[in-house]
Amino acid sequence: MTTRHLVSLVTGVLIFAVLIPICLSVWLAHRQAEDRFVQDLDRYSSRVLIRTNIVIAQAKEALAQIDTWKGVPCSHDHLLAMRRVSFSHRYVQEVTYIENQKPVCSSLEQVSNAVPLPPPMRVTREGYNAWLTQQNDLGIRRYKMVLGSEHYLVMVDPSSLIDVIPFGSWPIDAALVGNDSDLIFASSTPLAQSIWTRLQQQNLAPLQYEGSMYVAKEVPELRFSVVAWAALKPLKESWHQQLLFWLPFGALVSSLAALFVLRILHRLQSPRNRLLDAINAREFVVHYQPIVALDSDKITGAEALVRWPQPDGSLLSPEIFIPLAEQTGLITRLTRLVIEKVFEDMGEWLHHHPEQHISVNLSPADLFCSELPPLLGRLLNQWQIQPQQIALELTERGFADPQFSAPAIASFRRAGHPVYIDDFGTGYSSLSYLQDLDVDTLKIDKSFVDALEYKNVTPHIIEMAKSLNMAMVAEGIETEGQLEWLRRHGVQYGQGWLYSKALPKAEFIFWAENNLDPD
Repeated sequence: MTTRHLVSLVTGVLIFAVLIPICLSVWLAHRQAEDRFVQDLDRYSSRVLIRTNIVIAQAKEALAQIDTWKGVPCSHDHLLAMRRVSFSHRYVQEVTYIENQKPVCSSLEQVSNAVPLPPPMRVTREGYNAWLTQQNDLGIRRYKMVLGSEHYLVMVDPSSLIDVIPFGSWPIDAALVGNDSDLIFASSTPLAQSIWTRLQQQNLAPLQYEGSMYVAKEVPELRFSVVAWAALKPLKESWHQQLLFWLPFGALVSSLAALFVLRILHRLQSPRNRLLDAINAREFVVHYQPIVALDSDKITGAEALVRWPQPDGSLLSPEIFIPLAEQTGLITRLTRLVIEKVFEDMGEWLHHHPEQHISVNLSPADLFCSELPPLLGRLLNQWQIQPQQIALELTERGFADPQFSAPAIASFRRAGHPVYIDDFGTGYSSLSYLQDLDVDTLKIDKSFVDALEYKNVTPHIIEMAKSLNMAMVAEGIETEGQLEWLRRHGVQYGQGWLYSKALPKAEFIFWAENNLDPD
């Protein structure tokens, strides 16, 4: 091989050594920016789905409520009852009484001149009829979603389903499209019919078209889809910012540095993979710390506390794996496993002791987990347990943004589950919104119980809870002095080592059976 050939070979290797990392950096920058962009759109459409479920649930609740009314149709009392149902449900615009599908009177008018409705477009699993119609006696062309039973209709404005503020740093639009009719019946800005056709052609996969990115999600029960989209200009700006970060590394990185980075990434991912394997293998166990009534020292329930057994027989602290689960997006899967374990461990015991309850800790992400309410409902039916026997605990982080957490919390409470504020006073304390939260019980953190004698904030917390008619549970009770102080100040319930540490299933049931209220 001549020197010229060697120079050419080395030059070629040098060019590849420079170009490959640079090209990789450009690709990584664009991919990261695009993934973030799509994730923002996906999160927004998911929040629209959450709003949709809330609105539909309200409509069903309104129908169920007005269906119980007995009396003379379209009388003064009947009209008042319909107005009361409409007024008390935020997303319901009108309640109408019908006979043979023809509106007779409603919460807005004593006599209706509207023509009979056509056959329903869809019937829900619960047997409710559903329409999407512009029919009204005012001559206004505007779509309404209608949900109906045998004698009543509830009307909802479809625009309320997409009236959701985006979290992202760029504007996002949304539209609702009928899956069967391809009708765009609500949108924040106009959506071209051709865009919906393209989304259907690629099975609702993300679509990049004419300077915008589109994502779609289905609402199977009512056969329509949510389409969210945003202009790609912010994506280009984000890509350029990412490129400024990645390009210097791409120019300097060698194959050895790339290998080093891959090893670091593998190590960073290893804890997540280990956690995921443990969840899939159901390695976690649940211990139960009794909650007692301070006036009688008798058990009223327990808090479920998850533990991760290690190969050496030790238990890994939740302070380690719970943050890991939250950071890696596995917390909702872990929560579902804990709930399943609670029912497996305590389902039979709770069935035989309907006055007892188990409280389960939720993370903020669990509030938006669509799989959680159906799981709770299925397990409650399976074990024949009342919803109030499963309480849900959230730390103050879970209430940090009441605008978004309040609907999910209200949904759990409508299902019958008590909701607790856990570790109150240690996190994002905001007394200004506490009075607006739909919760049952406030848990006083152990740090306040430990400092009862010289920390004067605890009496204020107690008085605040009393003024809001909230029950109180004191955590970490370890001495008789603490117990007497809490009793004297009107705290109803407590837990801590003075009574018992968190116990495995068998030990807890043995302890509980010996500390039940004989009444």
